[in-house]
Formats: sequence, structure tokens, C-alpha cells
Amino acid sequence: MSALDAAGFGKVGVLYGGRSAEREVSLMSGSGVLKALRDKGVDAHGFDPAQRSLAELAAEKFDRVFIALHGRYGEDGTLQGALEQLGIPYTGSGVMASAIAMDKIMTKRIWASQGLPTPPFAELDSASTTDADLERVAARLGMPLMLKAPHEGSTIGISKVSAPAEMRAAFDDCARYDETLLAEAFIRGREITVPVIGRGRSAHALPVVEIRAPEGNYDYHNKYFSDETKYLCPAPFSAEVTAQVQELAVRAFNALGCSGWGRVDFMLREGDDAPYLLEINTSPGMTGHSLVPMSARAAGVSYEDLCVRILAMARLDSHPGPTPDIKGEA
Repeated sequence: MSALDAAGFGKVGVLYGGRSAEREVSLMSGSGVLKALRDKGVDAHGFDPAQRSLAELAAEKFDRVFIALHGRYGEDGTLQGALEQLGIPYTGSGVMASAIAMDKIMTKRIWASQGLPTPPFAELDSASTTDADLERVAARLGMPLMLKAPHEGSTIGISKVSAPAEMRAAFDDCARYDETLLAEAFIRGREITVPVIGRGRSAHALPVVEIRAPEGNYDYHNKYFSDETKYLCPAPFSAEVTAQVQELAVRAFNALGCSGWGRVDFMLREGDDAPYLLEINTSPGMTGHSLVPMSARAAGVSYEDLCVRILAMARLDSHPGPTPDIKGEA
């Protein structure tokens, strides 16, 4: 059987929706994936874990599943652990890598330990941090800075703080989403993202995407619903900068033990284009505005073929299989 033989996939579940703050985005991603797989002849069925139980998931007897869930309970290793127990191969990273990548603080600790560039940061407890603590962090990291809920995605629970007087209100807003918050130095420059496909030595980067949001504000609305946000793919960089960030994306991906597919977000510092790693998404968006499909198209891979090829990499941590090529016609 060919790795991309649709009939050979058997009965496939597309897991989407879920209970996280990113449910709306996941429903859009999963609907697109479900249609794409069906259009390619795959026997695909939608499954929303927020509305159906794990017992029902087991009863469906899926041969493999495509995880189109974003955020907690779908991208953070919890569902991956359940699928390992059920023996159902799944797309994307395994239990440990999913859990680590979902935590922006742990991700940055590992990158820093490997000598990979990431902005300076501080960890803040949402219950015990005082105004004096916030003042000290502001003084150390400088202004502006970013406050982030480290277990959320899709720009949920993120605030840019431009002055020390704004720290408390921004902190309280982000604290609605997490018990521990990440304060991160703001890197002024160009925002880019690099999809990575495969695992280990086979992992490789797809074309770089530059994001140009209105007034530099790549928030939830500008990410998913605005037509004003501009995406340049392949990004208009020199061959040297492109190669540098693609290599760094693969190193960052492998440092966390990620596999299957993912998307690595960067800032390129204004003035010298020095790259700074921000985070990894192990179950990236697959909506009409999403960046992995855009990058794949630039490599000669259609949305439908991308979905099929990601599905072909579904596996269990305990039973890894071969990784098909997805470099396209770049």
C-alpha cells in the first residue's frame, strides 16, 4: 500500500471542537480537514470530544485520527495519552512533546538550555505577584513587554504592555486564563513563522511566511477574520536569512521532541534580522487564514494533499512508523 493511498487509511476520525478557549478555531480547522480528506476519498468522520466521551471514541473503532484540536485537552498531551491507551494512531507530536510545547515557559527553558535564541523572560504567579514584583519585571525586561498565559494559543491571553502603569491591568486580564504567567521582552521587528514536517533526522522546514498585521497587531481578529493582515510566502528574505531561520526552526522542533508536523513562530529583530524563537504549535490551525497550508502551497502541496500527507504520518509513540516525504516541488 502506498503511504498516501486513501483507501488504505481505513476509518479515520477527525477530532475537532473540544473544550478549550480555541474551540471556535478548532471547529473551522476540523471542518476544512474533514472536507479535504473526504474529497481525497478518505473514509473520514468528525468527532467532537466536547460532545462525546472517550468510550464513544473507542467504540467508533477508528484506524487512525487526525487531531485538529487546538489548546488544552487536545494539543497538550492529555488526548494523546488517551489515544496511546486506546491504541489509535494519531497525527502530530506525542504525549511528552505535546505537553512541553503547550507550556511556553517550559518550551523557553528547554530552548535556552540548548543555546537557542529566545527573548528574555520571567515567570509570574497569578495569585501572589505584587505590584512591586511587576515593577521589578518591567525594569528588568524593559518596555514594551509581552504578558502571556503560557498554556493558551491563538493569541488568547496575551497583552502587550507599553508602560509600567499598564502592568497590573494587563496582568489581571491574562491571569483569567492561567495560574502562572509569562512576561517576555518585546522584540521589535518582523514576525515570521516556519512550518516543520517529519521527525528527527527527517524533519524539514517548509517555506517561511512573514506576517504583516495592521499596526503590527496580530491579535485574534487579525489572525482569523481580518482581510487586512498580509502574508508574504515565501517571505522576502535573503537566501542566508531564509536558510538560517529554517534550520533554527528544525532545531527548535527537535529540541522538544516534536514529530509529524508543527509551526515555529519567530521574531526577526529590527536592524540585524537576528531571529528569536517565540513558541511552537504542535496542532496548527488549518482554517482559510492558516499559515501551514499557505506555506505548503508555496512548496507545491495543495491543502487536500497536505491533509492526506499529515494523516499518513499518524502513529503511536510506542510504534513509530515511516515518515513520507512532503517537500513538494520547492
